[in-house]
Amino acid sequence: MAQPGGKWYRLDSAALLYSALQSEQYSAVYRFSAMMDQPVDPAALQRAVDRIMPRFPGFGVRIRRGLFWFYFEPNPAPGPFVRPDILNPCPPVRFGQDNGWLVRFYYYQNRISIEVFHALSDGGGALVLFRSLLAEYLRQRGIPVPCGRRFGVLDPDKPPRSEELENAYARYAGSQKGRFGFLPRAYQNLGTPEPFYTLHVTMGFLPLDQLRARAKSYGASITEYLSAVLIQVLLEKQAREKPRRPRPVALAIPINLRGWFPSETLRNFITTVRPCIDPNLGEYTFPEIVAQVRYFMKLHINRQEMRAEFTTKVRFADNRLLQLVPVVLKNPVVALNYKLLGIRPYTATFTNPGAFEVPAEMRPHIRHMEVILGQATVPRADCAAISYGNIMEITFAGTQKETETERDFFRFLVREGIPVKIESDRP
Repeated sequence: MAQPGGKWYRLDSAALLYSALQSEQYSAVYRFSAMMDQPVDPAALQRAVDRIMPRFPGFGVRIRRGLFWFYFEPNPAPGPFVRPDILNPCPPVRFGQDNGWLVRFYYYQNRISIEVFHALSDGGGALVLFRSLLAEYLRQRGIPVPCGRRFGVLDPDKPPRSEELENAYARYAGSQKGRFGFLPRAYQNLGTPEPFYTLHVTMGFLPLDQLRARAKSYGASITEYLSAVLIQVLLEKQAREKPRRPRPVALAIPINLRGWFPSETLRNFITTVRPCIDPNLGEYTFPEIVAQVRYFMKLHINRQEMRAEFTTKVRFADNRLLQLVPVVLKNPVVALNYKLLGIRPYTATFTNPGAFEVPAEMRPHIRHMEVILGQATVPRADCAAISYGNIMEITFAGTQKETETERDFFRFLVREGIPVKIESDRP
């Protein structure tokens, strides 16, 4: 991300989108939390933040609006400061507040949380920062934890490597662009909006071994299985609403590209796939939905299609004519484009960064992990999951009053024989 000797940093194609969309009505912010074995020591956590942040210069920036594009520059302001947790997590970033910091750190009882503006990094990069922070926090408490790239615990005494700062989209962009066109409008699953800013969060905790066994009984991975469960309950919800014309139920599922295009970047490097079921084609049994999702993922998650997909966005950002359009005129166009291509074709987002792996020395000190997605542009619930040890945590977060989606989702899992423990900020 950094240019050696430079004073400013160019945003990657994903960061350009998130910076243009960020507003009071949309929060391109996500949160990871670790539930520790003991109450958090705020002073030790602040020392850990102060020590680890210089190792991650890609997160130590503030955003500026230039004439034609937003850009990052190193942030010399004091901070970021550890704070007691807040009632509504993942509030929108306000570029001129909080000394310009785009990453936040919170604590509450045994919980340590990090919130990241998506323009800085995707979940894969942020988890490296968070894992390294937790390791340093434990060291500050007198618990020795080794560094090592195997688990993504970076050494705060070593300088950042150039590979961690690269724009992997630009590195791997090809000559063949993906097909550009409007996808069919999906069922929107909208609810009654709550007053600003009210983010409802409901978490379910499941035994990972039982979840994995149930997914395997359908021949599916955990992500494929949970995606199918979400599609199933959304199809049922739309059917209860008795629309004159049912819409397809489609999910936006982020895919970490690092497994297909070798990169150690801590910046954004993801793309999205869209498994979809169209009820106008007839009724689907749940095993059929699982099979459809599984075959779709196997068919479309490949180097060629994914490269073409992100190449389109890289070429769009590099377009010479677009670069000459002032940012005040460009942002509304980007926002409209996102509404047509990033909102209307999808019913919900489901993201699963996978297992949170740590060195053996850290394992007894972390009970479980949590993840939350920030406020969408519309009042609906999005879903995220993360596992640690034998605990899978699944979160629904949104600004709608209704609870049908998350309630039906967890009830379905219980009917499948998987016990679920629920925690929620709702009364």
